[in-house]
Amino acid sequence: MTWFVRWGIGLAAVAAGLICLILDLGGFGVEELFGFIGAGLSIILINYLFRLGVQSDREHDAHEQEWRYYEAHGHWPDERPRSRRPGP
Repeated sequence: MTWFVRWGIGLAAVAAGLICLILDLGGFGVEELFGFIGAGLSIILINYLFRLGVQSDREHDAHEQEWRYYEAHGHWPDERPRSRRPGP
């Protein structure tokens, strides 16, 4: 269902433009084609940019958690802890 909302609506608009060009009802096929293609590509682009923003937020949150771990333990989560040398 989410695939259809993200990409299918835009693709349906582009397909509607192609159908209008083929049928050419009233002699406005080319104008309808470009109108529907513009609308469809706009929908696809807005969804893509939204997904890109959500991914960036997730990466930022993951980095923030790693930073908190570093502050608490003194090493990054994917590193082994440093062995402490005995003092002289």
